[in-house]
Amino acid sequence: MRKLLASLAITMGAVGTAHAQEDLQANADPNAGQELAASCAACHGQNGISAIGSFPNLAGQQMSYLAKQIMDIRDGDRQVAQMAGQVDDFSDQDAWDVAAYFAEMDPNIGQAKDDEALLERGQVLYRAGDMDKGIPACAACHTPTGQGIGTAVYPALSGQLAEYTVSTLQDFAAGERHNDPNAIMRDIASKMSDDDMEAVANYVLGLH
Repeated sequence: MRKLLASLAITMGAVGTAHAQEDLQANADPNAGQELAASCAACHGQNGISAIGSFPNLAGQQMSYLAKQIMDIRDGDRQVAQMAGQVDDFSDQDAWDVAAYFAEMDPNIGQAKDDEALLERGQVLYRAGDMDKGIPACAACHTPTGQGIGTAVYPALSGQLAEYTVSTLQDFAAGERHNDPNAIMRDIASKMSDDDMEAVANYVLGLH
């Protein structure tokens, strides 16, 4: 009986947290987010498009995904050395406000490398995956156009900088990043070769 009550309490707590986040998302204010995001431009660009390959583009990112990343970094669930101290004082509502601000921006229109073999491999992995390696199609979660799925907290990939995408996949593969639900990205990335990562990163850069 105690185990049942404890399980119910955990379930109710999770439901309450989910509802609270839904309320915060519904009340997200991009204007408030713009003020909070003033310092973000140094790394992520004035329009949310970074000029430095190691920093991600944030423009057009799914609001739910970006809010989660901000809160995970704040809470120590995702380690990003360059973000140290940047969001320590953010409330959950602040995170949603900043996410709403970037979500409204026009995403980057990238240009993939004109390398036929690289593009072909990237397209195959993104559209169909590699069943021999146990790699599912990226499009299944990130959509055929790379827009992501906000309700599932799956990020947009379209136009993302290749250097950042590769480093992210490497971090997942090594287990250095571990804030992916059910370890889904850690499992996938661990099955990818360096060439696979480069191919997918190049493909999504030009996907739009």
